[in-house]
Amino acid sequence: MEIIHFNQRNLAKRWDVSEATLERWRTEGIGPKYLKLCGRVLYRLVDIEEYESACLMSSTGKAVAV
Repeated sequence: MEIIHFNQRNLAKRWDVSEATLERWRTEGIGPKYLKLCGRVLYRLVDIEEYESACLMSSTGKAVAV
């Protein structure tokens, strides 16, 4: 199975947020797990999807059981 990676720019586009927002979230411990390889930040698609699932809401205030 091939591991798919997103760079910061691609994830920012996927979520319609700025790259600066992703940078701030990383310093605050928010968002999916990430890799830092040779100075580059990369996100594995599996970790992005896992984070999105954890954020899935059924109503205002109750997370969907995963």
